[in-house]
Amino acid sequence: MRNVLRLARTVSMLFGVLTVTAIAPWAIGGPSDFIAQADRGAAVYARHCAVCHGDHLQGAVAPALSGPVFAQQWTKGTRTAGDLYYIISTSMPRPATGSLTQDEYLGLVAYVLAHNDVAPGVDALTLDSLGHAVAGTGTAGRSPAAASNGRQDRQLFIAGDQGMVAHGAGPSATELGQAAQSSDWVYHNHDYRGTRFSPLEQINRQNVSRLQVACVYQFGALENFVTGPVVYRGTMFVTTPKLTVAIDAATCRQRWRYQWPAQDAESWPNNRGVAIKDGYVVRGTSDGYLIALDAADGRLLWARQVARPAAGEAFSMPPLIFEDLILIAPAGSENSIQGWIGAFRLTDGAPVWRFNTIPRAGEPGFDTWIHDAKLPIGGGAVWSPMSLDVQRGQLYVPVTNPAPVFGADLRRGANLYTDSLVALDVHTGTLRWYAQLVPNDDKDWDVTQVSPIVEVAVDGHLHPVVVAGGKDGIVRLYDQDTHALLRQTAIGQHLNVDVPITAAGTRFCPGDLGGIQWNGPAWYPPLQTLYVPSVDWCTTGKLGDESLIVSGKDYMGGTDEMDPVAQAHGLLTAIDASTGSIRWQYHSEKPMVAGVTATAGGLIFTGENTGDVLAFDADDGRVLYRFNVGGAMTAGVVTYAVEGRQYIGVASGKGSFWFGEDKGAPAIFVFKLGAP
Repeated sequence: MRNVLRLARTVSMLFGVLTVTAIAPWAIGGPSDFIAQADRGAAVYARHCAVCHGDHLQGAVAPALSGPVFAQQWTKGTRTAGDLYYIISTSMPRPATGSLTQDEYLGLVAYVLAHNDVAPGVDALTLDSLGHAVAGTGTAGRSPAAASNGRQDRQLFIAGDQGMVAHGAGPSATELGQAAQSSDWVYHNHDYRGTRFSPLEQINRQNVSRLQVACVYQFGALENFVTGPVVYRGTMFVTTPKLTVAIDAATCRQRWRYQWPAQDAESWPNNRGVAIKDGYVVRGTSDGYLIALDAADGRLLWARQVARPAAGEAFSMPPLIFEDLILIAPAGSENSIQGWIGAFRLTDGAPVWRFNTIPRAGEPGFDTWIHDAKLPIGGGAVWSPMSLDVQRGQLYVPVTNPAPVFGADLRRGANLYTDSLVALDVHTGTLRWYAQLVPNDDKDWDVTQVSPIVEVAVDGHLHPVVVAGGKDGIVRLYDQDTHALLRQTAIGQHLNVDVPITAAGTRFCPGDLGGIQWNGPAWYPPLQTLYVPSVDWCTTGKLGDESLIVSGKDYMGGTDEMDPVAQAHGLLTAIDASTGSIRWQYHSEKPMVAGVTATAGGLIFTGENTGDVLAFDADDGRVLYRFNVGGAMTAGVVTYAVEGRQYIGVASGKGSFWFGEDKGAPAIFVFKLGAP
């Protein structure tokens, strides 16, 4: 009996609301049953989970399932072991959620409990013994816990121990404003307008076959690598979820390296890069902090927690800095966060303004959510780059899906401002206009792109255009003046677009990991053409028996099973912006999610998940250069000049969504022209 009470105390510590009474159904009996169940769970874990969560639940490209951070997340007084079962059984394993048997899921829970020092010596777990009746509870849902936000000992604001003033150089506001003509790459998408077009032409159609590797920088990490490099005056700034590194952009020699010591629970362990201005290097973290480093030496200037990890908020997008404002928004729509976009002061991260992408009561758009008052609704996160029209003072934001993800009938109405292009006054955060691409989305079709901002001749008239697209696989051109939709072009296969997700299951294309992902179109002015990477991959979505929310965790309203990974293909599509017609299309055997860059040399640079770096002829799509870097290409591809010489910089490493199929440790490869 002493062991049983010790077990009860341990489980209560991990899963606050469990008590001796709650444990009683499985706290007596043969000691071998729980051990055997946990052992079976360990084998299931090794097959389906270890590649993301680590061989011993320590975390890798997905969060840890053991240790103090995990325990902190589950010591909230409102979570049960049943909640843990629900989260695992409805969101794992990727890419086929809900595909294991009940016994296999119970084994996984037993393995996690055992690995977190829950003493064995009990009967095998059953649904009835988990402290929450998972099945057959309808769709009422539960409100998010009003629990403490993360670790009690964390600091909400951290000042650098050597001061908060940056000693590094630039870029200045003028340099950022003139980035379109720059030989550097000073913003994630090259310039505020997000053109991804470089005026450099030293490397061109005639000599690109002479490219050779100039240098390689290896991070010595195993994290996801979806960074977009930023380059200023010979220094390249790159990130992993925890690391920020500055290297010589011509030789790859490390200049400095900073690792963020997480202060709170982490989710969505991806980071897409930094923003730079006036010597400040700014990024977000997976535990909700905005941090600023000195471009000169990488020392911490300040850190401020501005997102709420306990509610599922995390930063993965690259910030945008304009004047003295840092613009950023949290990821986590699948966690049913109450999405927002915020502006923070460059010198110390103090909040300046906020726009709610999920309208609160009394705000415009609130009436587009019709739902049971007891059912939590949310979403509206942002995880890919914003764009800015400086002349108009207009910030364009790509807002993602609503939640529960598949339960559209549970949140009737248009669900503003999810799946929308949102245009804000950059100085005040006031809404200027919006275009909702996917109303009442039930297929997880995030808007991921609001770039480039260009002028396009349509029907004989020149229009100021903003390009928008996302996971529904459609590229749209909107007139900035009239807000009219001028052109739209579908990429890849489209199936059951308007068919709702059902309990029996609905297969739809593009799937929830299809369409246009975290890297968007590049613009080539001579041909008025957009070059768009995308994923051709279908999903079967299935509504669940209930829509239970566990605060800060996946809130899907069902399960999703992607087609076999072998059927996930990629496309690079050249679209004539004037007509919306497709000029040419390149088919890849794997998803195409790497950055795309156009140059005045008539070239389009990108990469494949096969590990190939590619250079295309912008006119006809001929492959003029191919080189395999060994690891998957899922991140940034940029070009820049150092001392008058043009370089191509590419990021190679495992992407966040491909579940171990496309491997590779984070590395930067830099290319230059070899001798003729």
